[in-house]
Amino acid sequence: MGIGVGEATGGVGAQGVPAGEWEREPHPSDSLRTFGAVVQALREHAGLSRIELGARVQYSKHTVESVELGRRMPDGVFVERAEEALGNTGALRKAACHLTRGEAGLAAWFRRWARLEREAVSLCTYECRLVPGLLQSEAYARAVFEGTIPLRTDEELEVQLAVRMERQAVMRERPTVPFSFIVEEHVFRRRFGDAEAMRELVDHVLELTAPRNVTLQVVPLDAGLHACLDGPVQVLETPEGRRLGYSEGQQNGRLISDPKEMSLLCQRYDTLRSQALNAKESRDLLERLRGDL
Repeated sequence: MGIGVGEATGGVGAQGVPAGEWEREPHPSDSLRTFGAVVQALREHAGLSRIELGARVQYSKHTVESVELGRRMPDGVFVERAEEALGNTGALRKAACHLTRGEAGLAAWFRRWARLEREAVSLCTYECRLVPGLLQSEAYARAVFEGTIPLRTDEELEVQLAVRMERQAVMRERPTVPFSFIVEEHVFRRRFGDAEAMRELVDHVLELTAPRNVTLQVVPLDAGLHACLDGPVQVLETPEGRRLGYSEGQQNGRLISDPKEMSLLCQRYDTLRSQALNAKESRDLLERLRGDL
């Protein structure tokens, strides 16, 4: 996600006079830290102190320090002036194109996907581990977060829970965007909490997947092996018609943009869609599971 002049809350005015401190990033992203490290490396290579670089780019020493430590999002003016002051290598301009803000409650590797998710014109999700985040009930999400290692503080847990629930607003607010979910049956059979919590989860899933633009298909236990066994995957289409994918594992996530790899993922998803139960059969299955609780 690129940045342009004027996107920061402060910076330098038209006359080159500091217009105040930028808003500090409460949760620095990896990209901000990386950008800051590049600025610092180029500054030190040029033999400049933070005060000297600040004078050249017309920002304070403290602003330069905050950028280098990944605590502030630089605006386009800072990027251009720092680029010129540090050798015009092109490194800062290129790095700035990948800057993203940190977001509380989201894993660093998921933040960019979460932003793409909000703008997508279609979203497809396959899950074999747990109920997809966009369909989780609050009790289910809380149980997931409480079971993770390392343990989270109560405050951290509440922040993550709030973000997880807020993400679901994208489905309610975008009724013309197609959302497709394919989930393994065993995911809904995995017990958590008591029977009431399980019924609440099923009711929540049935409610969120009731609109015409949302499709849920369940892969039954007797479906056998299939092409998506490498793991969960998400595929979306951007407003520009580009298809992107996302896969996640232990402590990492990967954004997929290679056209050949995306073609394979889409083929696998489409094949699994034909092997899973249709939408009505899937809802019937969930209702039976609920009745057995």
